[in-house]
Amino acid sequence: MILETATTTLLEPFDLESRKLERIFGTLSARKVDYADLYFQYSRSEGWSLEEGIVKSGSFNIEQGVGVRAVSGEKTAFAYSDEISFDALEDAAKATRAIASAGQARRVKAGSRKLPQPLYAAIDPIASLPSEAKVALLEKIERKCRALDPRINQVMASLGGEYEVVLIARADGQLAADVRPLVRLSVQVIAESNGRRETGSGGGGGRTDFSHFTDDVLDSYAKQAVSQALTNLDARPAPAGTMTVVLGPGWPGVLLHEAVGHGLEGDFNRKGSSAFSGRLGQRVASPGVTVVDDGTMPGRRGSLTVDDEGTPSQRNVLIEDGVLRGYLQDSLNARLMKMPLTGNARRESFAHLTMPRMTNTYMLAGPHDPNDIIRSVKKGLYATNFGGGQVDITNGKFVFSAAEAYMIEDGKVTHPVKGATLIGNGPDALTRVSMIGNDLALDTGIGTCGKEGQSVPVGVGQPTLKIDGLTVGGTA
Repeated sequence: MILETATTTLLEPFDLESRKLERIFGTLSARKVDYADLYFQYSRSEGWSLEEGIVKSGSFNIEQGVGVRAVSGEKTAFAYSDEISFDALEDAAKATRAIASAGQARRVKAGSRKLPQPLYAAIDPIASLPSEAKVALLEKIERKCRALDPRINQVMASLGGEYEVVLIARADGQLAADVRPLVRLSVQVIAESNGRRETGSGGGGGRTDFSHFTDDVLDSYAKQAVSQALTNLDARPAPAGTMTVVLGPGWPGVLLHEAVGHGLEGDFNRKGSSAFSGRLGQRVASPGVTVVDDGTMPGRRGSLTVDDEGTPSQRNVLIEDGVLRGYLQDSLNARLMKMPLTGNARRESFAHLTMPRMTNTYMLAGPHDPNDIIRSVKKGLYATNFGGGQVDITNGKFVFSAAEAYMIEDGKVTHPVKGATLIGNGPDALTRVSMIGNDLALDTGIGTCGKEGQSVPVGVGQPTLKIDGLTVGGTA
């Protein structure tokens, strides 16, 4: 049914039957190539935003097109068109054919294969709710936030939905497709007291429709945003120095994503630019640390039934009990590194090149009660939410700002602190993990990952973690 939807959306309206696709691959194979594909995409997206009690802006966008790619050795030729037609494909294929002669030419009749079981329904989220109800949804979460505390004086909320259909035709004869719904609701509040203003945020979503945002879900987003803002109203300046840091479960896994996950992507490791290059089979983290990238989780924001080369998503164990076991791969890097595909080829759209990217990346739970982890700390920092951060892939060095953090003193969480930044080295930080909680949690569905100018939806997660001897930059 997925393949039928993609075919009727992306091929039949433009009179592109399999015989014409074969002719395109014939044009590409006039110069010998190792791999070639056609990536067809149709997407429809909608966004609404509320501020000062009214919906101030809305957007609606429709985009479609096709990317044509040929790979020979390490070199990639790529062209794209926002017009889907045989002539446009021929022009793009001729431009792409300029790649230097190398590899093995393969001209195979295009055909389909048995597709994996879909991880989400082939639904159009935008059509799941009328416009009036979408506006009412934003107004409802604003009321919920304001009702929680009179100090909330401003609420900003946004709602977005996307319906995407992709079809991948490959020169080896494989044909794959996916229908990808995606929704997200975000809320930010400003609390004010005694002349001091602080912000808090919440939100989530997934590969579903707007029915995801029930009253209970909206309550959880509102409570998270308001609690964070009110906590920061009472926050004191954060101390600086080397100390034990405890990371809360769920969204703090974004630090793992940035400081470790990117360093495990195949392109960085093939080029030798990652701090993890050439370390397969070696201990890179403390015993008990197991890091997984799993694109097969039903309905999750980062999940994909098939990746953007048509490879089914997988559950990939990257670090197992502290030992490096694998990298995330697309076809180019897997072939050059002589490693198996992992289902991690991703691209922002038909107009972008495929790269190895994360899906849902998280650390598995450990044996410790989170309360015991807190009790084990004489003096340290407890970070439960993060804002922005930066990482240098080549050496793993990272800087992350904590959006919500507290001091731990004599085994107890005491006062909140503001302005704390975590400074460290991803591979080194993994070796400093001394306790892993039994409370693994995934984020609520808000993650977006940027790499080389491309953005894709992702998921993160982790249990409570105790990291010894991490550098904390503060404001005290």
